[in-house]
Amino acid sequence: MAYLAGKIALAVSAGAPNNGRGENTTTTPVKKARIRGQWYPYVSAQAFRRWLRDTMTDMGMVASPTERVGKAQGKAQKANTAADPIRYADDDLFGYMKAGAKSADEATTLRDTPFMVGTFMSVEPARPTEDFGVMSRGVEEPVLHGHEFYTADLAAPFLLDLPRVGTFTLPTSRGGGRPNYLSADAAMNIAQAVSMGAEAITFRGHAAVRLPLEVRRDRVAMLLDALAELTGGAKKALHYGDRTPALVAALPMAGGVNPLTFAIDGSSDGGGLAVSGKVLRQELEAWQGQWETPVRFGWRPGFQDRNRKEFEHDLADLIDAGQVVIGHPRSMLRGLAEEIRSGLHDAWFDDPAR
Repeated sequence: MAYLAGKIALAVSAGAPNNGRGENTTTTPVKKARIRGQWYPYVSAQAFRRWLRDTMTDMGMVASPTERVGKAQGKAQKANTAADPIRYADDDLFGYMKAGAKSADEATTLRDTPFMVGTFMSVEPARPTEDFGVMSRGVEEPVLHGHEFYTADLAAPFLLDLPRVGTFTLPTSRGGGRPNYLSADAAMNIAQAVSMGAEAITFRGHAAVRLPLEVRRDRVAMLLDALAELTGGAKKALHYGDRTPALVAALPMAGGVNPLTFAIDGSSDGGGLAVSGKVLRQELEAWQGQWETPVRFGWRPGFQDRNRKEFEHDLADLIDAGQVVIGHPRSMLRGLAEEIRSGLHDAWFDDPAR
């Protein structure tokens, strides 16, 4: 198996975790999309990845330094990280694009992300509420302001391309390999400088540089540990909320498809998130031979308990056989991280033989 496919659900209760841009008003809106005539709040993938990166930093990761370059606000702007995926795990896992200056004839360096995540869209319509506020303490003329908040279950898919973690293809004269671009000299020089022992390989038809397996294991495990203890979001002073997943499911896949897409979605009766054992069973049957047991579920106690009982009833045989396992999200994610660190899933870090 080469991919870890999954889906994450966040339970937002009277929260405003990701704000949008106001249109010259004193009211701060939340991000929301209008779909078939109704409003669906959401948290952008960019915001979620920021939460995850910050959580990893809080847990001890040294983040890649960021520098803002380019022209003033409203004109051509750029912000670059160090674009050093060998030294910095976040550059490796989340990708980057570092645009070089034309005046200096510098090349543009880029890497698409091994960790892909979708938009955390509400699973049902939820019209945000506007909260009106007044700042009147110690001022003669009160300052009026407002902001939006909402209650909804949000869900998004994710996909982690494990063989590409710590693996960097080298561009050819025709430009091949650029999605994971790293110059050969830079890669080898940095690797030698930090004694990480990178090696030259052929990866998916391209010449590449790959970090040692223990480094790649640790980076994936760090990502899972951070998911287990995720923090972040806007308006925490007024709308503090737990941002750790209410539900997270994951399974190893041979290809980059996600059988959990419709198994975890909105309920037909408007009751928030629904997890369908019947849909999951059909998906697993359709993709037989392309996934590896078990399908891991982290399901927080108290979240959609009635649905959980129905789910466990519909998949009782698979649960008894150990093909589907259910636990707490923190326990599931940390347990999987430890299995990866120990080398139990080393085969996941290479593409399946064809």
